Amino acid sequence: MEVNHAEFIISAVKSEQYPNKGLPEIALAGRSNVGKSSFVNTLLGRKSLARTSSKPGKTQTLNFYLIENKLYFVDVPGYGYAKVSKTERAKWGKMIEHYLTTRTQLKAVVSLVDLRHPPTTEDKQMYEFLKYYEIPVILVATKADKIPYGKWTKHEQVIKRVLSFNQKDEFVVFSAETKFGKNEAWSAIEKKCK
Repeated sequence: MEVNHAEFIISAVKSEQYPNKGLPEIALAGRSNVGKSSFVNTLLGRKSLARTSSKPGKTQTLNFYLIENKLYFVDVPGYGYAKVSKTERAKWGKMIEHYLTTRTQLKAVVSLVDLRHPPTTEDKQMYEFLKYYEIPVILVATKADKIPYGKWTKHEQVIKRVLSFNQKDEFVVFSAETKFGKNEAWSAIEKKCK
């Protein structure tokens, strides 16, 4: 998709605050330092619409971005890293779970993992959660530029094995640095929004 117009709409913590245009929504989930903001910015061709931070765990709300007046990206709080209290983390968990399980506009979740490492326990829990609720998944393996091209397949196989990857889901190898996988990611997203 050629993106000319993308804007941040709202940081929401409860359903009354969600936009009500009825447009398709794609949620973005992943560990705090997996490169979610860089993924969003690369897809939208922006430098800093989604704020990247050297301090992982900055996103603490559901952040809605309107793209081309056609769909929303919904950035959910990263998991597994943020230095926050258990109570706070439980609150985020409830907020994310409520959004993912009740939102009819949600068409798919882009679940981001780091291509360099086997998925963490949290990555596995997230994927199992999405499968349990039958939410379509686009699995995006980020930071591909950090490992030699010849090793990508091996890393991809490890990720798929650890997650018991479902072949119905999409798998995209991605690099924000080189923009590799940008078109594949977009076509997977557009397919889910049809």
